[in-house]
Amino acid sequence: MSTVSPDKRRKMESALNQLKKHTVVVADTGDFNAIDEYKPQDATTNPSLILAAVKMPAYQHLLDQAIKYGIAKGGTEEEQVANTMDKLFVSFGLEILKKVPGRVSTEVDARLSFDKDEMVAKALRFIALYKEAGIDKERVLIKLSSTWEGIQAGRELEEKHGVHCNMTLLFSFAQAVACAEGKVTLISPFVGRILDWHKENTGRTSYEPHEDPGVLSVTKIYNYYKKFGYSTVVMGASFRNTGEVKALAGCDLLTISPGLLAELSQDHSTVTEMLNVEKAKACDLEKIHLDEKDFRWQHNEDRMAVEKLSDGIRKFAADAIKLETMIKEKMLNVKNSQ
Repeated sequence: MSTVSPDKRRKMESALNQLKKHTVVVADTGDFNAIDEYKPQDATTNPSLILAAVKMPAYQHLLDQAIKYGIAKGGTEEEQVANTMDKLFVSFGLEILKKVPGRVSTEVDARLSFDKDEMVAKALRFIALYKEAGIDKERVLIKLSSTWEGIQAGRELEEKHGVHCNMTLLFSFAQAVACAEGKVTLISPFVGRILDWHKENTGRTSYEPHEDPGVLSVTKIYNYYKKFGYSTVVMGASFRNTGEVKALAGCDLLTISPGLLAELSQDHSTVTEMLNVEKAKACDLEKIHLDEKDFRWQHNEDRMAVEKLSDGIRKFAADAIKLETMIKEKMLNVKNSQ
């Protein structure tokens, strides 16, 4: 009986399967078919992904069900739309949870990014809807913008309510430090959007993975967290190419779009662990503490992070408004046909 040598077996194995040995792979999508195909542990959504998904005929029934729910709850048109949006976000989460063994991330409206109390209230509303559907809060991550207010909302949700949070739109080291000090469950630093900014603002159009500014940012954050024993885990997000993904092999989690998951599944090059706790412990980073004024100053000193955070909030808010407009039109049609 012939046996396959370890080297040959590795060459036959896809980069995606190799990556899964070092890192928890998460699907960054609202498309359930992609989740079925690539078998990630967890999945993340956001308003932009859900907007794209509800335009597909396959997911119209979820929108229709959410609208019926919103109308049945009554109240003003604004309240009905808000209840429909909440139900729609959770409905996508519920469908995803049928397909992944782990957790789903559901995002709080970006328009609440500077209102701690409203973010907490919306998060608890999501958790209540999941509970009504029989899903324990342990299987849900609430996504919050990594503003100072968002980080404090995350701290409160974790401490007072046992709700796990995923801090998104994270671009600066100051944001990462504040999240760790807030003891949130997970952060999602945006690799690709950092790269985008550097391409647009430095005149340089290409970077090798090992010098990619987004990769370097996540590597520094990962090393800092592991060196100083923070419980918060790092999930690299927003990738532009598979080189960035492979350069972060070993990161706690990586959330990857279906397009890049497809590329990785067809790629048979060797994936090497780039990040690990031993390397992190040996790095020369020093521990810092940030109160609100220190956070605001240090974040403000990072022009890239300031611009990308505000841009990200605006883009997610714009897609939430598009989704609301779609809901209002469909809601009107349903009411007119009754």
